[in-house]
Amino acid sequence: MRDFRDAKLMAKTLRQALADRDISLTHSETLEIVARQFGLEQWNILSAKIDAAGANPSAIGIEPPMPIFRIFSVEKAMEFYCGFLGFHLDWEHRFGENFPLYCQVSRDGMALHLSEHSGDASPGAKAFVRVANIRAYHAELSGKDYRYMKPGVEQAPWGLEMTVTDPFSNRIAFCEQT
Repeated sequence: MRDFRDAKLMAKTLRQALADRDISLTHSETLEIVARQFGLEQWNILSAKIDAAGANPSAIGIEPPMPIFRIFSVEKAMEFYCGFLGFHLDWEHRFGENFPLYCQVSRDGMALHLSEHSGDASPGAKAFVRVANIRAYHAELSGKDYRYMKPGVEQAPWGLEMTVTDPFSNRIAFCEQT
């Protein structure tokens, strides 16, 4: 799966796909579109992010993992992740019409991949996410009228934790560690 470091190739692929449909855009226009797909205002910001990623002093360059959650309904997934949790849809991919969705949603520094593909992940996965202010996030979610989830905040030995469960039994434990 591609990430922001593949932005130039993504712009080239987008330009070609649009050209196949008789839509003409310049390379710089497609770079700007790709930057916006990653939630950035312009290509220069994304380019700087790409350059910074290449400046990793470690020869191996291990980065945080990207959780993949299995979904069965795009509508229910977007209602939960974007509507309820306040994430943004960064990008989406399908191999063609009437093919399963693979997408990325994000909020602040957290990103998740959601997949309708049967081999990508099993439903019922769990991700542990550190947050700075769990009570503020809890208050935000409590203020929404989402009928399927009313999470609480619990004291765990490692900090304050709020666990949410998506419509496909995947769980996210948001934790303010003390």
